[in-house]
Amino acid sequence: MTSRAPAAAGHPEAAPTAPPAAPPPAAPAPPLRGITRLQRLRRDRTLLLMTLPAVGLLLVFNYIPLIGNVVAFQDYDVYGGGITGSAFVGFENFAAVFSDARFWEVVVNTLSITAVQLLLFFPVPIALALLLNSVMSGRLRTLVQSILYLPHFFSWVLVITVFQQMLGGAGLIAQLLRSHGIEGFDLMTDPGLFKYLLTAQSVWKDAGWGVIVFLAALSSVSEELYEAAAVDGAGRWRRMWHVTLPALRPVIALLLVLRVGDSLSVGFEQILLQRDAVGVGVSEVLDTYVWFRGIRSGDFSYAAAAGLVKGLFSLAMVLLANKAAHKLGEQGVYSK
Repeated sequence: MTSRAPAAAGHPEAAPTAPPAAPPPAAPAPPLRGITRLQRLRRDRTLLLMTLPAVGLLLVFNYIPLIGNVVAFQDYDVYGGGITGSAFVGFENFAAVFSDARFWEVVVNTLSITAVQLLLFFPVPIALALLLNSVMSGRLRTLVQSILYLPHFFSWVLVITVFQQMLGGAGLIAQLLRSHGIEGFDLMTDPGLFKYLLTAQSVWKDAGWGVIVFLAALSSVSEELYEAAAVDGAGRWRRMWHVTLPALRPVIALLLVLRVGDSLSVGFEQILLQRDAVGVGVSEVLDTYVWFRGIRSGDFSYAAAAGLVKGLFSLAMVLLANKAAHKLGEQGVYSK
């Protein structure tokens, strides 16, 4: 019996070939491990060394002095036992603070000054930043920004001196009005205008710093958004409302939260320099009140207790304002 040779490949009667065997599955790659803490320290040692001076300053001037708050729970005697030898009295100093009617009058006056500054001062840097952002000339924008930012480096003594020379009883405006037969112009000693005077001084001194912050936020806005809005028929005002202001919302929310948390601090040096000119009734704020009770009168325990109450109130205001920012869809000081 004769055997037949297999058909050639490609012939119609050729036998089908078996499919190639599948390759064996590859072994799973080992999980990637992050770098160790020692490796991270070696990698970032230059940055860590650069931050050491700042951390040292914070420890020396911000955290170590917190130990002195223990005097709020003592009958502190600076000439007697000091911190280690003064008797503990518990919360008696806090009870004295909460039962002091003068303390609450000062708190109300501080919050009223803060409200005026929040309404009249906070929108000014935003408006100036929007105005400068619409200026096409870079040189003109830089010149105006430098002029606005220059008073930020002035001390409050110099700022108040400038306002005294302009708005005081012997100032430039008073002399000009006196030459036309109008007497009695002196805004620096008018108690009814003191809150607005403080706001005007703060605007002149610190509005330039806020302008820089908002201009930095506006620099990150893509020009394509403005071009797309212009193609859709949006004018200058609609582009500002729908493109520019939404870009500023996170920064506005952050600064507003910080300002609300700082509502009981309205400028110690600024008010102390003008306190005697307008009277204690309208110029006394919590910082000056604590300073006079603690430093001038020697009641350190009461002053420390009042300072702790102020700090706790400010912390609560920051948390509430930040929660409100989260409700509005902004990040605030920290995210959820």
